[in-house]
Amino acid sequence: MCWPNGPASLQPTGEAPLQPTIYDVAKAAGVSISTVSLALNRPERVSRATRERVLGAIDALGFVPRAEAVAKARRGLKRIGVVGPFTRYPSYRRRVAGVVEAASAAGFEVVIYDSLSATEAEAPLLDSLPLTGRVDALMIVSLPVDDAALDRLTDLSIEAVLVDGRRPGLDCVFIDNARGGALAAEHLMARGCRSFALLGERTEDAVLATHLAERGRGYVAALEARGHRVPEENRITARMDLQDATAAAMALLSRPDRPDAVFAASDLLAAGVLSAARALGLGVPEDVAVVGFDDGTLAEALGLTSIRQPFEESGRVGFDLLQRRLGGGTGTREVQLGLELIERGTS
Repeated sequence: MCWPNGPASLQPTGEAPLQPTIYDVAKAAGVSISTVSLALNRPERVSRATRERVLGAIDALGFVPRAEAVAKARRGLKRIGVVGPFTRYPSYRRRVAGVVEAASAAGFEVVIYDSLSATEAEAPLLDSLPLTGRVDALMIVSLPVDDAALDRLTDLSIEAVLVDGRRPGLDCVFIDNARGGALAAEHLMARGCRSFALLGERTEDAVLATHLAERGRGYVAALEARGHRVPEENRITARMDLQDATAAAMALLSRPDRPDAVFAASDLLAAGVLSAARALGLGVPEDVAVVGFDDGTLAEALGLTSIRQPFEESGRVGFDLLQRRLGGGTGTREVQLGLELIERGTS
């Protein structure tokens, strides 16, 4: 007699499903039981490809071996994953460049996972990333890490580092966004500006919204400390889109009491201010000075004064932290990187 679903169809209805065993893992991976045991306990005695098949089968079946055995098996893959919103924010690809540079020098491969923002993703971060058998460790870039995501990483014995953010329990690499805003304010005041405006991004992305808000707060606080105000009508937002940023800036700069200085929370938003000023026949920086944030290739092409954040360096430092974790390093480390104002023709 043939059973359509194999022996599992004999399982009585209502009973809990049988837990997968090492035999199931061996069958799914196409190897012997002894090979599964070696992959988990003596990984140096099996090939990398075999370890990947065994670890992939473990993840697919939900088999739960000892966590230290999985960590030992994974350690020899010499491959790290990097997850972040690289399509949404192309400037973040520069972080990946830093990771690849450092990882290649150390003999590691890099696997890129492009993620939508938390509000646009169909499932929470890390809930469905195929991690086991794929990577030694994970670098999370500019994305939220909730308790469920951290628990999954712990359950899978995967080390992780957070870049461009901070969270208890994870090694982190970050910048002081508020200090970046203050640098912009100090520069504009030193250039003799007297009326100030702020252009931020209108976004539902929780992480980015926090960063942008910090930049704005630092800017406003530095101005207020010197007796300057940023009126509410001069605090505007736009989508991360050149056309929308230009429209918002047009409305701001068309007013009789227009500001003579605008700090934009990103270079793309600053490009919208420059576009609006040109359309209105305003001189930059004679009529309005403009400062952006990031200092990417766009800032260089436009001759834009911008706050430079260390994208490539953050990737290299993040990789160094991952290597430390993979080497058995303990304790949580936080690394704050510096910012620099790059002066060009718009101020």
